[in-house]
Amino acid sequence: MNNREKTVKQKPTGNKVAGGTPINPKPRKEVVIALNKRAYHDFEILDKYETGIVLSGTEVKSLRDHKASLVDSYARVKKNEVWLNNANIAIYKLGTFTNHEPTSSRKLLMKKSEIKKLENKLKDRSLTLIPLKLYFSGPFVKVELGLAKGKKQYDKRESIKKADVQRQLKRVKI
Repeated sequence: MNNREKTVKQKPTGNKVAGGTPINPKPRKEVVIALNKRAYHDFEILDKYETGIVLSGTEVKSLRDHKASLVDSYARVKKNEVWLNNANIAIYKLGTFTNHEPTSSRKLLMKKSEIKKLENKLKDRSLTLIPLKLYFSGPFVKVELGLAKGKKQYDKRESIKKADVQRQLKRVKI
């Protein structure tokens, strides 16, 4: 064997679909950065979407330190693009003059067909887009958006009662 043959990488064999992607790819490790627990209290979540997010280098470094908050943040569709507003990503402490602004609007990455469907749902009823979770999926940062409808005070009381009943049932079963 000469040196050239040693450096050639062999392609992995296995079950693949026509496009060349593996049928059963390894599931990516999910590391949660921030949760919006308040959203489940204030809103009824009707549907969930997973989106990517456009970030700068210092924003990613700050997220690796888990320095983010989704409280009071929301998403909007503007000119066939989805934007995340009011999400707080803390300033990276080792950053220089190139540091980011903590609460700037950030573009979310979705397919155009998904955005159009989402836009139609938002126009029809009084619904809003709320970020539920910010997390790493492998090397990528993802945002889980919820299509939500605001709860009234009596709805909140009712959901608290249901949660109490569920807790009591679990205690009885144990």
